[in-house]
Amino acid sequence: MSLLLYITDLKHTGILCHHLLTDGLILKCTHFFNETLHSNILCFFKTLGTRSLESKMHLFSFLLCISLGALVKGETGSDWCYTGCDTTPEKWVHLPESSCGSDRQSPIDIVTNLVETNHSLGNFAFTNFDNYYINKSIINTGHTVKINLMEGEVEVTGGGLSGTYSTIQFHFHWSSTEHDQGSEHMIDGHRYAMEMHIVSLKKGLTAEQAVQDSEGIAVLGFFINIKKFPMETKLTNNYRPTQHLNERRVFASPATTIPLSPQWCYDEHCDYQPSNWHVLPYSHCDGERQSPINIETNTVIDKDLGDFSFTGFENKKAIAKITNTGHTVKCILKDDVVEVSEGDLEYVYSTLQFHFHWGSQDSSGSEHTVDSHRYPMEMHIVNKRKGLTLDEAVKIPNGLAVLGFFIEATDTTKSSTDSEQQTNPAPSMDAWNKLTHYLENITSVGAEVEFTEEISIDDLLGNVNRKEYYRYNGSLTTPSCNEAVVWTVFKESIKVDNKLIMMFPTVTEHTNVFRPAQHLSGRKIIRSASSAPAPIILFLLLACICAFLL
Repeated sequence: MSLLLYITDLKHTGILCHHLLTDGLILKCTHFFNETLHSNILCFFKTLGTRSLESKMHLFSFLLCISLGALVKGETGSDWCYTGCDTTPEKWVHLPESSCGSDRQSPIDIVTNLVETNHSLGNFAFTNFDNYYINKSIINTGHTVKINLMEGEVEVTGGGLSGTYSTIQFHFHWSSTEHDQGSEHMIDGHRYAMEMHIVSLKKGLTAEQAVQDSEGIAVLGFFINIKKFPMETKLTNNYRPTQHLNERRVFASPATTIPLSPQWCYDEHCDYQPSNWHVLPYSHCDGERQSPINIETNTVIDKDLGDFSFTGFENKKAIAKITNTGHTVKCILKDDVVEVSEGDLEYVYSTLQFHFHWGSQDSSGSEHTVDSHRYPMEMHIVNKRKGLTLDEAVKIPNGLAVLGFFIEATDTTKSSTDSEQQTNPAPSMDAWNKLTHYLENITSVGAEVEFTEEISIDDLLGNVNRKEYYRYNGSLTTPSCNEAVVWTVFKESIKVDNKLIMMFPTVTEHTNVFRPAQHLSGRKIIRSASSAPAPIILFLLLACICAFLL
């Protein structure tokens, strides 16, 4: 079944149609397009072996047109770009006569649990969408591949539109490689490989008049999968980042079944346990720089990485909300209050949230291990490179910086690892008592409450030594496992009352919420110089001096 999403109060009335492009779903789209048009447009992204010879010929013709169109570059001289010039999307607002900084911008991220069903949104009526001869020209604009249509031939009505719209062109947005995603709209944070926009003007209006009318333009958006465009056009990443919704409402037609993202898990109770995360949509979980890892202390490289600078870690009002995600307990911080820099990080990072990984009443649950020793629990403080959106940050190797702290019980007098590992004097138990007190209020998946207690990150960390740590480049430890993280794992553990640690698995009823260690794959682990053990030769030298003096 298709997904029709009607985005209200836009400069262009927006209709977003979502097709998963499986055989069953395409057959159910026949009330939108006949089978002939499927062959030309939709099924062009499917396996050729499933189509008839006639369909294959239509497909070949369409691909040939696209290939030729990629060679014909028109509408040049534009002073804006997606990448590679001075006027990238974040600077479009400064272009002459630009409306790019206003409150009703597109595209957006469609959060499906906020979508409202609108029973006034009926079916569309498509005129001449089955016409083979309406394509007038195909152009490489320098920003996209655009197919111009014959004037007055194709129309769209219904679907909640206030009038008849004349379809003038369709074009595409895509990314750079088959491993990246390039749709403009997203659904629940997921970006699709590509997006097709069918652009229609309200009948009776000129293009100049239409852009001045809040309902002057209607755009139909389709998510699609394809590998051909980046290779042929040499244009890549030609999509605008998602824009703020700014209190606009998103509606769905009554026939819409809102798609749910595939559910992943840590144990074997679902289809997508850690060993299968790599088959999830948009997954990077089978990459070469995955996290967590086992830190083998006899192979680390010692280097002076310097001390961190922590801004706002002492702020007792920085935590905005606490939520049960179904996979962890996450504390969401207020915007632009907490930052991390230095410590050999190349940029300043804004702290977004912190969350936890734990085991069960009978087993430990840290994600990272040290010399194969797993701690009872691990705290991750997640930071995004300042100046980037989260969507941008997860696409570059140093877009995120995560600080990992091991947690163990106060009744542990010494870590069970070698002599290099240390434990830490207890932090404020009052802070941990206040934090765990909230667990009773978020026992259901998705539950979220305002955080009103005054505790800081410093209160939770206590006097843990923040000068001694390990550093490596890795990934997010949950799907989609983007390899965008500069990891810092602190050597010294936080000491917390064991009863409070046990509240995480017992109250939430989530156990063993950690990903197994991943292959290092040739990566180097750096140990800050202050945490490196003193060279043996120094001890021998001191011993010799003492012996000589005696």
